[in-house]
Amino acid sequence: MMKEKMLNWVEERFDLSAIRHLTREKTVPVHRYTPFYYFGGLALFFFVVQIVTGILLMLYYKPTGENAYESIRTIMTQVRFGWLIRSIHVWGTNLMMLAVLLHTFAKYFLKAYRKPRELTWISGFFLLVLALGFSFTGHPLPWNEFAYFAAKIGTASIGSVPLVGPWLLEAIRGGQGVTGNTISRLFALHVVVLPLVTIGLVILHLLFVQIQGSSVPIKVKPVGEIPFFPNFFLRDLRVWMGALIVLVGLATFIPAELGKKAAQFASAPAGLKPDWYFLPMYQILKWIPSTILGISGELIGIGLISTGALLILVVPFLDVKASREEESTWFTVIGVFVLFVFMLAITIYAKLY
Repeated sequence: MMKEKMLNWVEERFDLSAIRHLTREKTVPVHRYTPFYYFGGLALFFFVVQIVTGILLMLYYKPTGENAYESIRTIMTQVRFGWLIRSIHVWGTNLMMLAVLLHTFAKYFLKAYRKPRELTWISGFFLLVLALGFSFTGHPLPWNEFAYFAAKIGTASIGSVPLVGPWLLEAIRGGQGVTGNTISRLFALHVVVLPLVTIGLVILHLLFVQIQGSSVPIKVKPVGEIPFFPNFFLRDLRVWMGALIVLVGLATFIPAELGKKAAQFASAPAGLKPDWYFLPMYQILKWIPSTILGISGELIGIGLISTGALLILVVPFLDVKASREEESTWFTVIGVFVLFVFMLAITIYAKLY
């Protein structure tokens, strides 16, 4: 009785029909590719983990050139379970990126971008870009050797962008060089700007999914449907619990290291490379000569990478066969090439050499 009174009180003030629809009427198609639907929820789970652990780290972190490194050391050595929270945050970044990439490729190969779900694909693409942005702005914050030179090299690439590059470089660095001001700028982007934009875009992305429903691959006939709540949600929850066990296990047995404090005038450490999800772009830029026909090789590399990203963004409008519910073999072949040659092969090569 009390529960009904509370619900009635709320419904007199707020329309809960959309929530009732989600919990009572939304279904998920069942077919052999249904397990691929879990990757989106998994990416969202890791994003929430990053928010929670990030807030806990913010209680002790000091975003200044003088105190950033020491505050991380304090977290890891003096704060109770601080080392574990930081390790979860570091490993969470890697697992979130893995889940986002798996979700992106799964939706690509299942042709989930086809009409009428173009906006779902576009919003998902920008969420992938924002996930990379979180990593780019977050890794320099400990202000160790890796962080300093990662910020120096990464921001220098931004400076190569035509017209707005120099302005962006100074805006992100807080000056011409990488200093304590850079930490403050990156910290603001990492904990305020990017989370606000990402949360808004996640809500929009989920709204598109809710309106359009779950995509079914071309020429695949579902054997039935299951209610999203509680059936599919409980399956999602089981995947999240498994992911949490893996995440805590990695953070416990392979804890994140702090390394040496950054020194502005020191030489870059040998074998310095970005994280695995940046390695393909890093290796492409490394292979391109410094100048080609008088044009900066770095500028050409950024142009090639940007062109590739643009093609991924507009693939729903390029794959006209899929929009007509016809198999588009060439787009599948291109996806396989990008995944296994560009992503996997170049990543392994860059890691080893």
